[in-house]
Amino acid sequence: MNKKSIVLGATNGFLAVAIGAFGAHALGPILNEHTKVSFETGSKYHFYHALALLFTGLMTQIPKWIPLAFTFGILLFSGSLYALAITKVSAFGFFTPLGGILFLSGWLGVLWQAQRLR
Repeated sequence: MNKKSIVLGATNGFLAVAIGAFGAHALGPILNEHTKVSFETGSKYHFYHALALLFTGLMTQIPKWIPLAFTFGILLFSGSLYALAITKVSAFGFFTPLGGILFLSGWLGVLWQAQRLR
């Protein structure tokens, strides 16, 4: 078990719910249809990868880079979508695919690690 991954997963799960609720209730009147979809996508992927962090925390012998990939993926992917939706500054969109690449890397790492199990 990896305590750091479990703590990161639980913290990000909490944040995903809190930020999602904030977006739905406090930002509802501010967001247009397009930015609302972006915010919701960021929130969904934030929560999915909080669960991925919890999952990696329960795995034995997980390389440190895998939970880091999920954590920085959350920051770049979800964070950029949150910032883009709230500020409407399109430059934040540059970071979204970088976060997506980190998510993909993390999942490939989990797959690679699973293949090594006996």
